[in-house]
Amino acid sequence: MTPLLSVRHLTKTYGRHIGCADVSFDLYPGEVMGIVGESGSGKSTLLNCMAGHMAPDSGAVIFDTRAEGPKDTVSMSEPERRMLGRTDWAFVHQHARDGLRMGVSAGGNVGERLMAVGARNYAQIRETATDWLGRVEIDTGRIDDRPSTFSGGMQQRLQIARNLVTGPRLVFMDEPTGGLDVSVQARLLDLLRGLVRQMGLSAVIVTHDLAVVRLLADRLMVMKDGRVVETGLTDQVLDDPQHGYTQLLVSSVLQV
Repeated sequence: MTPLLSVRHLTKTYGRHIGCADVSFDLYPGEVMGIVGESGSGKSTLLNCMAGHMAPDSGAVIFDTRAEGPKDTVSMSEPERRMLGRTDWAFVHQHARDGLRMGVSAGGNVGERLMAVGARNYAQIRETATDWLGRVEIDTGRIDDRPSTFSGGMQQRLQIARNLVTGPRLVFMDEPTGGLDVSVQARLLDLLRGLVRQMGLSAVIVTHDLAVVRLLADRLMVMKDGRVVETGLTDQVLDDPQHGYTQLLVSSVLQV
């Protein structure tokens, strides 16, 4: 099977500081990869380089495009990368405000992404937006309300609807439950797990929360100082960590 995403020797430095160094892995259709590590471990740098938000110093991010097969997204033109970001890729920010238009209605936020890929029938756009609000457990009667009137958890669910409405094949998630109350986190995680499975999504999830990757990720990469120190099946890595740093991460959670 052809990988949906192949990351090859991805490296990014900031002067003497290593953001990520020589990271390589394959992600297959329908697979969820979790990336964990402490703050400063390089996981967000890696995610932003993969998603095209940041240019790596070296390496390749090869995506199996629908039309042309595997292509290195690092060397794509900016318009090509933007179109990929509207169609086959999605990015869920930690802070929903970074991924929403706060001055546009909830329905408008979802509809905008549809319009970006060519939808023009207002009635159909509104119908699809209404359907997606229901799918992410937002009262459809609030379709004309602005996100600024929503709670943090609702804003995050709206951001997810906005991202998934075009049926992407790959979703990047940066701390998707960060900053939310525990009860809100649980509801959001349950929703995400259901959507990932229903839609057959591939995803890369960056988090410092091992409970998040335990629930969502098939495989796990552990990063320290910009490098991958351990990788494997999620349960295997968390239940029987081999690297000393991974052992510390797991034990610190168990002691809380």
